[in-house]
Amino acid sequence: MLVKRNEPVRVDGVLGDWQAITIKFSGEVLPRERTEAFKGAMFAAYPGDLAFSKIDARNGAVGLIPSNIPKAVVTSEYPVFTPKVDKLRAEYLHYLLRADHFKADLQRKASGTSGRKRVTPEGFLSLEVPVPTLDEQDTLIAVYTDALARATQLEQEADVIERDGWQAFEAALGVTPPPPLPDRPVFVARFKDVERWSHESILRSLDQALTERSGVRMVLLGQRGKVSYGIQKCPANRPAVHARPYLRVANVQRGVLDLSEIKYINVPDEEMPKLRLEVGDVLLCEGNSPDLVGRGAIWRGEIEDCVHQNHVLRVRVDREYLLPDFVLAVINSSHGQAYFRSKAKRTTNLASINSKEVAALPIPDISVSEQRNLLEALNSQTLAAETKRTEAITIRQSAWAAFETALFTAAVEQ
Repeated sequence: MLVKRNEPVRVDGVLGDWQAITIKFSGEVLPRERTEAFKGAMFAAYPGDLAFSKIDARNGAVGLIPSNIPKAVVTSEYPVFTPKVDKLRAEYLHYLLRADHFKADLQRKASGTSGRKRVTPEGFLSLEVPVPTLDEQDTLIAVYTDALARATQLEQEADVIERDGWQAFEAALGVTPPPPLPDRPVFVARFKDVERWSHESILRSLDQALTERSGVRMVLLGQRGKVSYGIQKCPANRPAVHARPYLRVANVQRGVLDLSEIKYINVPDEEMPKLRLEVGDVLLCEGNSPDLVGRGAIWRGEIEDCVHQNHVLRVRVDREYLLPDFVLAVINSSHGQAYFRSKAKRTTNLASINSKEVAALPIPDISVSEQRNLLEALNSQTLAAETKRTEAITIRQSAWAAFETALFTAAVEQ
């Protein structure tokens, strides 16, 4: 089914129009970035050819050269094969390489010392694989790709539903997405006029249109709640007699808490009243990387006597005026995200926001009943979107299971 391609390429250290490649464990073949000169024998591979890494094939590093790499070049560590077009469809072969039973058989072909096991070209060619007729391969591919198309359609519908839900939520609050930033890559700003050294912050401050809001009165978050830092980790509070579970930045994801790994810190009994998390506390990441700034979730009392680290900010709102879930929704809205991006203090590849800026977040001043109604509408849209995404996941999993079952059946019948 495969013919070994053994076409030497003379590169003399310079690749020219040849492209070096790397093969991921997922089977994806990508261009390889390399600046140093190549030494030793090099060999050609072309779109549709199969190549694998001798040392990493058992981990999944087997793939087909894609059409966007017209002239690939590999070392002798990457054997290259050409599929027989009268026996194998390239797309069928692509999926076959990902099948669990194929990967299990491939692992058994690896030989050598522990940690340096390799799959030889001869061992690879000795693998027995199901090869239905071309018509049967076409049918398998069509059924599977149709299922993927249905799943993709559901995911696109979910995105539209979720986007519509957020747009309706923001429109009701008068916090519709901020206008695009002006195209001003070069501008002059005086330090005395700059609250925070941030390209977006300065441009926002220069954009006078942002001073106009659409009707809804805004109050500062700090007027309706208290923003607090958590406990700072240091050698003095390593877990001891008063070990308490605490939340780190890694535990606070966007909209949810990841409690799969909880660490402990020492907090004496007398300090617990001011540090203990309460149900309804809104937790926000102080930052580090730009995508972490303002990432938040709500504490719902999942762990008893839990505290939080100083890189996680706690917002405890006055329930007479604010619902915690409403605050988090505002934070996750385009209004909230634009605010945090503009206020984040930035250095090279780092970004952070402090408690004063979190407290200064403008929050729509509406009644608790109005907040609850808006949240119900938003949650309804979110649930509808998640239902479609779950259905898409089920379709993908079922389609792949059916494809693998068909391969296994074909192998038994041969």
